[in-house]
Amino acid sequence: RGSVVLMPSQARVVWDPDFTKYNFGPSHPMQPVRLALTARLCEEFGIFTDGDVEVLAPDVVDAAWLQTVHEPYFIDAVKAASNDPEHTNEHLGIGTDDVPTFAGMHEVSARIVEGTRAVCEAVWTGETAHGVNFCGGLHHAMAANASGFCVYNDIAVGIQWLLDHGADRVAYVDVDVHHGDGVESIFWNDPRVLTVSIHETGRALFPGTGWATDIGGEAALGHAVNVSLPPGLSDSGWLRALHSVAMPVVRAFRPQVLVTQHGADTHFQDPLAHFALSLDAQREAMVALHRLSHEVCGGKWVALGGGGYEVIDVVPRAWTHLTAIAAHRPILPGTAVPQAWRDYVESLFGRPGPARMGDLPDGEPIWWRSWDLGYDPGNEVDRAVMATRQAVFPLHGLDVWFD
Repeated sequence: RGSVVLMPSQARVVWDPDFTKYNFGPSHPMQPVRLALTARLCEEFGIFTDGDVEVLAPDVVDAAWLQTVHEPYFIDAVKAASNDPEHTNEHLGIGTDDVPTFAGMHEVSARIVEGTRAVCEAVWTGETAHGVNFCGGLHHAMAANASGFCVYNDIAVGIQWLLDHGADRVAYVDVDVHHGDGVESIFWNDPRVLTVSIHETGRALFPGTGWATDIGGEAALGHAVNVSLPPGLSDSGWLRALHSVAMPVVRAFRPQVLVTQHGADTHFQDPLAHFALSLDAQREAMVALHRLSHEVCGGKWVALGGGGYEVIDVVPRAWTHLTAIAAHRPILPGTAVPQAWRDYVESLFGRPGPARMGDLPDGEPIWWRSWDLGYDPGNEVDRAVMATRQAVFPLHGLDVWFD
């Protein structure tokens, strides 16, 4: 008698309309409609109905998983605020301008965590090739406090689950415009985790951290990697930084799983930061990191959302690209945005959404200069990249000057 062999799905994607309950109020920059519009655009492209894509609506995470990363007293404080939003605790970051309290905040935050943990499990066990949670990527949450619009750190819980279930090396690459400080802090002294953050300098932007010389704790020197880049950065400089730091250091680390955070707030239209990237460059980074996962860890890739505050023109397109790439159904930047989605956006906001899935003229290449072509000490991006390479590359056996 033969046995039935279940083939893994290509992608498992976290989505439930109830995730829009992660809602800090109408005046807060992190508007939950960005998630609903992303899911709707994925549906219009047929990604969610692809037979090789599973859509997961997770339950609230088990408290034991939360406590692998977060202090019990902090979880209790979030629960108290969740039951009664008058129970603020600004010392723990609960009830601040960045993280206002709201009814049900524990439940929806814990469901986002469970989404990331669950796709980490599915990727690790081989149930799916790639996992996506564009509702997650809440990288500022610390072990004992909420911060920067983030209540619980779903990324850290997911990575900790991997470590607790046999992973020896997990690489995390964060391309949000803000420094991935929460994830870095939680794994600061853990040599099993490599955290790489490519971000706008803390001299100009929250959280004011993430310098090239921040390289990890005594037991994990070189396992925190930070590229602190100047405001006003455009596509070519950002992609040069990504390819000149993240790619070689991840290759040298040889992770068993690659976890990436794709905050869309690097875009030129984002209201809270100062980079000037196109959707096309953001997509190029997604493609490159996806390709890297196949190169270094057999395609075990978990891709997450994060920041992004232009909720109509930018976030839905960015994370639809991310989901499509994980589904192995990439969408070309010149592709027209489905008219039904644009009509829906106009019905909500009085203006149509963007017409194309990219920003650059159709067929225009994205160019960046390889590090092998030389270092320019007069270039601000090159100086930032060199500072990082000098700080961490020797600790990984890499050449500072050449890839």
